[in-house]
Amino acid sequence: MFNRFTKDARDVVQEAVRYAEEARAQTVGPEHLLLALLDREGSRGSFALRALGVLGAGGRGDAVRQALAEARRRAGLSQAEADALAGLGIDVSEIVARVEETHGVGAMSGDRKGRRWWSGHRSFGKGAKEALEQALRVAVDRRDRWIGDEHILLALTVRPGVPAEVLADHGVTYESLTRVLGGDSGEACA
Repeated sequence: MFNRFTKDARDVVQEAVRYAEEARAQTVGPEHLLLALLDREGSRGSFALRALGVLGAGGRGDAVRQALAEARRRAGLSQAEADALAGLGIDVSEIVARVEETHGVGAMSGDRKGRRWWSGHRSFGKGAKEALEQALRVAVDRRDRWIGDEHILLALTVRPGVPAEVLADHGVTYESLTRVLGGDSGEACA
C-alpha cells in the first residue's frame, strides 16, 4: 500500500512515528497522524486545513493540539466516551486528578518519562493501521490513483475516535474537507 503513497503522505507517516517516539508511546496512533498533518505545509492536506481555519494566521492548530493533549491525559478517551461514562456516574476528570495526585501529571497518558525505553522500530497501533487503510478506501472512492496526505486527513474524520472528534469540534468534517478539496465526495467510506 505504501508504494501508492505520495511523498506528502509518506512524510506524514514518518512524522507520526517521530511524534510517537517523542511521546514515548508504545505504538503510533491516529492522533500522531493528526499531529503530523498539522505540521504540513504546501500539501493538499495543509491547504484544506488552512482553508477551514485550522492552520495559518489566527488558525486553531494550537487548540487542536491542546485538545489532543487533553485526550491523551484522559488515557485516550474521547470527550464523547468521557460523557458516556459520566452518564454512568463515573467522573473521568476526578479519576485523572486522583491518579495524577498519586503518580504525577500525565500518568494516565502512558508516558514513560524517567523509565528506560526501547528506542527501536515503532509499530503502528490498530487505530493508525485502520486510518491508513481508510485513507486507501477514501482514495479509491474518490477515484484518485495516489494516496495523499489529504486522504489520511479525510480518513481521520470518518474513523470514530479522538482525532475525528477534535477535528469536528474545530469545523473539520469529511463533508467540509470534501467541499474544500473538490471532487466527488461519494459516501463517507464507512
